[in-house]
This record gives sequence, C-alpha cells and structure tokens, in this order.
Amino acid sequence: MITPTDRKQVQVDNEVAILDILDTAGQEEYSAMREQYMRTGEGFLLVYSITSRHSFEDIANFHAQILRVKDRDRYFPCVLVGNKYDLENERVVSTFEGVNAAKAFGGVPFLEASARTRYNVDEAFYELVRQIRRENTPDVATGSSVPNAGNGGRPLKKGPCRLI
Repeated sequence: MITPTDRKQVQVDNEVAILDILDTAGQEEYSAMREQYMRTGEGFLLVYSITSRHSFEDIANFHAQILRVKDRDRYFPCVLVGNKYDLENERVVSTFEGVNAAKAFGGVPFLEASARTRYNVDEAFYELVRQIRRENTPDVATGSSVPNAGNGGRPLKKGPCRLI
C-alpha cells in the first residue's frame, strides 16, 4: 500500500533502489507545492483513470508543467499509466489513446494497471526506476552523465529516487 508519502526499498534488475514516493493524486491540496515537487523529482508516474476522460486530459497538462519546471524540451523519466484496469466495463479511455499519448510525450513507456488488484503496479515503478537509471547512466565515450537538466548535466550522486 502506498500512502501520500512513502519510502520503499525495492530490487529492480538485481540492483537495490530506494524510492521516495509522493502521491499527489492530482489533489488541489498539493497544488501550491507541486512545482517544488516537480523540481526535485527524478521521475514521474503520470497516472490517469481509464474510467475518466477528465483525468486523461489532465495528464497532458501535468506533462507540460513538468517539462516547463524541469526546463526540458521533451524528455524526462516518466511512465504513463492507465489505472483501474479492473474496471474494463466502465472504460472511457481506450488503450489506443493511452499508447498515442505516450508517443506524444516522447515515446515514454505506457502500461495499464489496477491499484485495486495490484496488476502492473510494481512494474510501473520498476520501469520508472529503469528510466531514471538510463537518464543517470554515465556516457562511456565522454565519462560524463547523460545530460540532466535538473542537475546541470553534472554526474548524479547515488541516493533515493524521488518519484512523484
């Protein structure tokens, strides 16, 4: 179970990762601090409900806001997640629409999940950790980190992944 703030230790691809998770669930009570969370977050699960057109449409706004706050043109570590997979009979957002949104966001990974049944929940977090690791992997040719706008292109220290 994930609470609004949670710290979890997980093993992803035979390597330990410590996740600092902030679950804002799009709530207004977090809006005043949202940009600060976005600045410090290393990766983002962009989650919408497949039973809510409004939540799906909001994801594009969150994606654009993160790009602006992170001062990026396109890419940052994220995974697009269509939640409530267990409510297929109430679906209003198709899988195809989710796939297309992920492509529009720069080809980010996409999956559908169910928080209720835990279907693909862990996989969403694991994939996000993989995205963050790819972003922070040193470039063998130059010995420097892959450019990280939030870190000025400097090599990143090891520590917890901050996920929002």
